[in-house]
Amino acid sequence: MLNVAYVFPGQGAQYVGMGQDFYNTCAPAKETFERADKVLGFAISGLMFKGPLEELTKTDNCQSAIFTASIAFLYALQAQRPAITVRYAAGLSLGEYTALVAAGAISFEEGLKLVRKRGRYMDQAAQENPGGMVSLIGLSLDAVKEICRRSKTEVANRNCPGQTVISGREDALEKAKELARVQGAKKAISLQVAGAFHSSLMASAAEKLTRDLKQVEVRRPGMPVISNVTADEENSSQEIKDNLARQVASGTRWEDSINFISSCGIKTFIEIGPGKVLKGLLRRINPELKVYNIGTLEELEKFNTFR
Repeated sequence: MLNVAYVFPGQGAQYVGMGQDFYNTCAPAKETFERADKVLGFAISGLMFKGPLEELTKTDNCQSAIFTASIAFLYALQAQRPAITVRYAAGLSLGEYTALVAAGAISFEEGLKLVRKRGRYMDQAAQENPGGMVSLIGLSLDAVKEICRRSKTEVANRNCPGQTVISGREDALEKAKELARVQGAKKAISLQVAGAFHSSLMASAAEKLTRDLKQVEVRRPGMPVISNVTADEENSSQEIKDNLARQVASGTRWEDSINFISSCGIKTFIEIGPGKVLKGLLRRINPELKVYNIGTLEELEKFNTFR
């Protein structure tokens, strides 16, 4: 019997056509897509399957789409492999909402409504406080923190050893890129995102989410869910709500989260959702970890051969 942790991707994993193979062949997945269309009042499934990519990539659309697809893939996996023992769940940024639904803390419908609002609030905050994000490759966290101090940027995502994403206003990010080159960074890559996510420039989005979360029923998770903000288990309803609100305007600690789970004896992870970004990060965090992907029907069928 497999003892695993589920991990779920965040924004940026979307692509046109994701999930259509599950929709066409798997009843639990098809039902999930149809439920999402009903909750949102429009065919998010059609946007996923047919595009256009420009619409799918919009913050509120892509967050809703990735969340829906990931849950659909999860339900397809559970229908075929009910005996898997899941010890932990975690998700990168947006993926934390998916993890909470997987753990039974939030209903699919409530999760989808929250994710939709989250995307809209983040887009509004980005328009109010324009900025961006830069991925710094090949520098220590201490070096990145010093660059942020000098450039007035912020650490946004601690993804894996040697890869840290920073957020800030465009002029500040340009200064940070110059400083990074002087420090010997291998790369300083401007990301194609709509704003300075996971920074104080998203404070208004965090405030709006806090108000919405007060109206949502959050139950104690059926398995430990690891918070992006604390890299530790979150258990109480209020703790979960507080962390979800803080997460929008605070840095994510993905590397620390994965190290926490692996320190608890879990060495097998299943990345559920479109793309394979997390698989790459996990391998850089700890090459000894075994990571499976459930993002296509072919990958699900392949996974079903493992015991």
